[in-house]
Amino acid sequence: MISFIARYFSSFWELVTAPLRLIWRGIVKIFPPRDCTIMDTSDGEVLTYQQSSFWRFTKFCVIVTMTVWAGWSTYVYIYHRPLLQKRTQQLEQARSQHNRQMTDLKVYLKKYNDLAREINIIDDKMLKADKLSDSEKESLLNTKSKISGELDFLQTRIVEMMRDENYSPEFDKVSELALEFELVRNENDVLKQQHKQITETSNEISDADRQIVEYVSKLTKDNIDELHKQLKKINSNITKLGLSETKLITQANNYSNQVIGGQFKPLNLSKNADEKYKKIADDIEKWHGLNRLTQILPIGAPVAKKTITSPYGLRKDPFTKANKQHKGIDFAGKIGTELYAVAPGRVISAGDRSGYGTTVEIDHGLGFTTLYAHLSKIMVSRGDWVRPGTVIGLGGSSGRSTGPHLHYEIRYKGAPFNPINFVKD
Repeated sequence: MISFIARYFSSFWELVTAPLRLIWRGIVKIFPPRDCTIMDTSDGEVLTYQQSSFWRFTKFCVIVTMTVWAGWSTYVYIYHRPLLQKRTQQLEQARSQHNRQMTDLKVYLKKYNDLAREINIIDDKMLKADKLSDSEKESLLNTKSKISGELDFLQTRIVEMMRDENYSPEFDKVSELALEFELVRNENDVLKQQHKQITETSNEISDADRQIVEYVSKLTKDNIDELHKQLKKINSNITKLGLSETKLITQANNYSNQVIGGQFKPLNLSKNADEKYKKIADDIEKWHGLNRLTQILPIGAPVAKKTITSPYGLRKDPFTKANKQHKGIDFAGKIGTELYAVAPGRVISAGDRSGYGTTVEIDHGLGFTTLYAHLSKIMVSRGDWVRPGTVIGLGGSSGRSTGPHLHYEIRYKGAPFNPINFVKD
């Protein structure tokens, strides 16, 4: 053996280091020295240096070590992190339960001390039993028995708290009830505030409603009174024609044409609506009807200067000198005097008519028409719609006439009547 060693190894140290040299030769074989070339960009020279086997092996070991460390860290993070979180949660739960248990324990200990103090007091009183009556002794014994029962209960609860892992602290239950109570109280405060706001808003709405009702009622009353004044002068004519204000209002609200517009739609209120609203609705309907009547009825004079030369009624005929019914009113005027429509309507006749000469007749609705006779010129055509103040023709002396004037008639359902109340101020 010694001769073998002496043959291949020159010294003992060489023998000891032989495995290391063998390993190193393997490393050098795997990582042989390598020449590296680098371009020096500042000087433009090419630099060459050699990477030794040791340097390459060291670099390889560092890379392998970092790779293994990164892989292991990733594994630990992915696999062990949920466990760590779970343990952390369990620790927090345990800490929280411990705090609640300690709170209960403090309450129990205080109660225990109070009960023990009461028992001591009762024992002191029992020592003086010779001074107590039988009823007092029995009361003390009952009280002591009750306190002893409470002490046993406290002892049971403390033991249960310390031994039972599923023990639910009373403090936790009380906290839940307190939280629920706070939530209900806060909700009740919010509801109270909302109720207060609703009450205030309701009072404001009620006050505004009262003011609006009063204002609208006064407005409709004032307008109705004013319209009544305007129509008062023709009331006698309306009555003689067999009409009533109510009937005319209804007809006026239902009447429509392209000048005054469509029909009036009354307010549609519930049968259970307040009477004040029903009255306002009736007043508005009445006001609207009266207002329409002042627009529809031919109220006003057809000429600028109202000089009446011959009134309505029985008179001597200027040609025959016999008494004859005059069906209209004659207004004085010159040839060419402008004649006006007194109300909106549609021209139903424009041309010559026997005895009347050049004539224009206008339908105003509700059965009322106006007739203009003895004109010198017609300014409208049959079918035209006219408005108040529209010039419908010029004064003249056509037809059966003794001189320039306007023969003016107002008719109801084709029959003439005395128009004096319609044309006077």
